[in-house]
Amino acid sequence: MLKFAQFLREKIKNYYMRNILKGLSFALVFFMAFGCISNEKIIYLQNLEENTPIEDDELITYKIPEYKLQYNDIIDVNIQTVDDMTQFGFNNKPPQTNSQMGNVSAQSGGDIYYMTGYSVDENGNIRLPIVGEVYVRDKTLDEARIDVEQKLREYVKSELYVKVKLGGVRYSALGEFRRPGKYVVLQDRMTIFEAIANAGDLTTVAKRDEVLLIRQYPEGTRLHRINLLDRQIVASPYYFIQPNDQLYIEPMKVRETGTGENTAQTLALVFAGISSVALILNLLK
Repeated sequence: MLKFAQFLREKIKNYYMRNILKGLSFALVFFMAFGCISNEKIIYLQNLEENTPIEDDELITYKIPEYKLQYNDIIDVNIQTVDDMTQFGFNNKPPQTNSQMGNVSAQSGGDIYYMTGYSVDENGNIRLPIVGEVYVRDKTLDEARIDVEQKLREYVKSELYVKVKLGGVRYSALGEFRRPGKYVVLQDRMTIFEAIANAGDLTTVAKRDEVLLIRQYPEGTRLHRINLLDRQIVASPYYFIQPNDQLYIEPMKVRETGTGENTAQTLALVFAGISSVALILNLLK
């Protein structure tokens, strides 16, 4: 009777062991097939099959639309007279002031124009000393410069040089960025890949083929879907970032399943499960 009980116990243990090994084998195959992230999902600028290929060294032409000023933009207005140029040169600021602006830039993340620039209010105006309000919304930088210069002509009779520039490109990086946050880049224009690089690039599990671009227009807000895996992005109107753009990147399904981002991590998870099962069976002896 005792031998029969031992035989029955061995049979039951072997039965469960076979089922567990089958389950682990199935899990291993499943994770290897669906749990890893292939290179096709993370390599930028691919020639996708459904699109006309863009070969290396091929010239890609594009027309950059002129940006029109909107509410909450910050612009830098630089005004020079002949006396200013004689005293300070073309910079119109003494060297000490330029140094101080550089220190402000370092302390505030590069946004020096927040303290020295002019913000477009909800009515579309900027308020300048002496001149007062100047309407600039929905105007290009060159159109705004002409309007500011015309206003100044009422008060200044000597030769004038007026320069109007955006106070950098402001954008937000949300979701699967390595360094998500709000950024200000002090340059006139930047590409979407420059914006991503500035935020530390995307994580491995980021959905590069479904990037959500939230862009402000004079009439409101529009949402655009962008595929960074497609080389055609270089010829699209969304290749260049505009001020106040927001980029949101969703995670892949692999984040939900809890599998590894590559084969090594997936195998580590599977072998960890096998070790746990072997430990449990050893305790049940």
